[in-house]
Amino acid sequence: MSTADSGPSRSSVKTLAIRLEPELHAQLSLIAQLRGSTITDEIRAALEAHIASVKATPELAAKAGGVLEDIERDALARRTAIATLFGSNDSGSPETAEPPTPSSRARGRKAGSEDSPDS
Repeated sequence: MSTADSGPSRSSVKTLAIRLEPELHAQLSLIAQLRGSTITDEIRAALEAHIASVKATPELAAKAGGVLEDIERDALARRTAIATLFGSNDSGSPETAEPPTPSSRARGRKAGSEDSPDS
């Protein structure tokens, strides 16, 4: 579960609820106490180290490239559908009937980042 914290100082953080076995929680609490930090700080440091490690793997980069291609393909299909639905001129033919060139697709990708339903 993830929720956005409210308040002016928490506007850019998310709160996560995690479940830990009692033994793992006890170990984490002890580590935090011995280091003079908090459980949250220890979890954050572990997550940052994990993400840095995973980002260095070529397999993840390859998967990310494939996902990016899928996103671009979906965005192009949605743009085409919108242009077909709303972009027709008086003669009834769509204004964007021809497929975009690679250079126009690159421009659309930058502007298309707002097209994401997750934004």
